[in-house]
Amino acid sequence: MEQISTGGAVLWWIGIAVLVLVVIPLVLILSQRVLRHLREIRDYAADIRTHGVGVTENVAPVPALLQTQHLIKALGARLDQYASATGRLLNGGQR
Repeated sequence: MEQISTGGAVLWWIGIAVLVLVVIPLVLILSQRVLRHLREIRDYAADIRTHGVGVTENVAPVPALLQTQHLIKALGARLDQYASATGRLLNGGQR
């Protein structure tokens, strides 16, 4: 086995101390922050999912609105015909 010099051993212990006292706590603090943000993102995603389903339920009648719009256009044409016929009847009755 090789012998480590006293200076090398001191540097080794300083490196271990820096690792234990600085690097590991820093990694733990940063990982806690990342995990906290990930939990917030998860909660926001769940909130979006919940409200998205609510929006979907509220928008379900929209295709029926297109049919209603078509029927109202058809009704408008029929009302014009009805008004013309009624006008002719009323004008014809006054002669």
